[in-house]
Amino acid sequence: MQNSYYGVTGAMVTQFNRLDVISNNLANLNTTAYKRDDVVVGDFKRIFQEYKDEMPLKDNTKEASKFMNASVVRVPQIVEQYTKYDQGGVKNTGNPLDFALKREDAFFMVETPNGIRLTQNGSFSINNDGVLTTKEGYPVLPSTYFQNKQYITIPEDGELRVDQSGGVYNREDQLGSLYIVQSDDVKSLLKEGNNLYKFKSTDELTQLGEGNLVTQGFLETSNINPVSEMVGLIETNRLVDMYQKVMKSHMNDLNTEAISKLASTKA
Repeated sequence: MQNSYYGVTGAMVTQFNRLDVISNNLANLNTTAYKRDDVVVGDFKRIFQEYKDEMPLKDNTKEASKFMNASVVRVPQIVEQYTKYDQGGVKNTGNPLDFALKREDAFFMVETPNGIRLTQNGSFSINNDGVLTTKEGYPVLPSTYFQNKQYITIPEDGELRVDQSGGVYNREDQLGSLYIVQSDDVKSLLKEGNNLYKFKSTDELTQLGEGNLVTQGFLETSNINPVSEMVGLIETNRLVDMYQKVMKSHMNDLNTEAISKLASTKA
């Protein structure tokens, strides 16, 4: 008798999780080069059909599937969360340390305390040692980093200029090139905070050389559409409210009526 109650409860939890994703998107509306997250809502039966042959049971759950509870396996739940890498808008800042990538699958490579990571946030600065870094202080890597382990160093009285291929110049002297890569499998990238992405292996990355890759004095904005996110927020809240009403009706009305009828039958 409680299966439908459990089903509605599971559906409400799913909407809470979706609400977390939408809220995070809205919180990063003004974050440079932020890419929005989204979810796919399905049910357990869909997951089961996709992965039943990989499950470590002797019968591969083929026989066990006959005993699945139809009301439980239809409970809506998040089956996948993904990031949309569509490019956001580009704004002119006039700051020579700001750089916007022109390809949605392109990333700068930076060195963090946790290892080398990717980022699309081109808001850079220069530290006390003259090294080109992110705002968090992570060195921005040059294309030759894996050969000589050297960073991009800007002279104290230098005038930084970067061409569209990522070449870094001090006036007319080339200091190196930005390490700009393309991810061959963006689905495998993991967000790590501070607009950083963790990748599985350098084998999945392709270094980009000549081409129209970057523009100086500009920054990419987030690809969040606030109207769409607000619509999703309202829709999610309405679903939660609807599920809550169903749960109250089930507990206060249906269960009470069932108990009363059972008591009268026993009498």
